[in-house]
Amino acid sequence: MVKNHKLARAISDANWGELVRQLEYKADWYGRELIKIDRYFPSSKRCSNCGHVVEKLPLNIREWDCPECGCHHDRDINAAINILAAGLAVSVCGATVRPEESKSRQAGAMKQKAPTRDARESRAVS
Repeated sequence: MVKNHKLARAISDANWGELVRQLEYKADWYGRELIKIDRYFPSSKRCSNCGHVVEKLPLNIREWDCPECGCHHDRDINAAINILAAGLAVSVCGATVRPEESKSRQAGAMKQKAPTRDARESRAVS
């Protein structure tokens, strides 16, 4: 995203680590579970209807039709549906979100265990 000269400054200024830290804190505060999805998960390119993955989908293509089932997708809505399904699969059965070999060291999504309040307090005391 930094290669896009219109977004580069805003993306570079964003502190993504802080966002994740705050999400972990809020999930712990409300007794929720934070699930991170693999950064290489093809959420925009995967058909949420049949699971077909399109080889290439440039950023300027905002809507597309699945060549397998013919389903019409809005890129962002399709990605949101796929991310939700991946998170639910991890939450329910511990599945990974990528059946093929991952480019990253850890394939799939991982449940993130936020430290409990007791653990945070014990660290602050010691």
